[in-house]
Amino acid sequence: MSSVPEPPPFKKEPPKEKDFPNPGLRGVHTTTLFRAVNPELFIKPNKPVMAFGLITLSLCVAYIGYLHATQENKKDLYEDIDSKGNSSMRRRTSNWDQ
Repeated sequence: MSSVPEPPPFKKEPPKEKDFPNPGLRGVHTTTLFRAVNPELFIKPNKPVMAFGLITLSLCVAYIGYLHATQENKKDLYEDIDSKGNSSMRRRTSNWDQ
């Protein structure tokens, strides 16, 4: 019987991040159409722009809420002009309430 020498023990380590030139999807070869349709996968996050967008969106939602609240307060009021030309604000009343 011939004895075959055993190979030396070989430890396989997982690849490290520095071994890849571009981690994530930026290193994958894709088409221009895919990159145009999905730009958020290839663009680095920009924190100042994200903060500006978050503040702007929050202010827009707050303004819409403010408009909704003031519109509900004005819904029951109307301007009443009497025969002398004087105008006054009155609350709407229903004929059913009398």
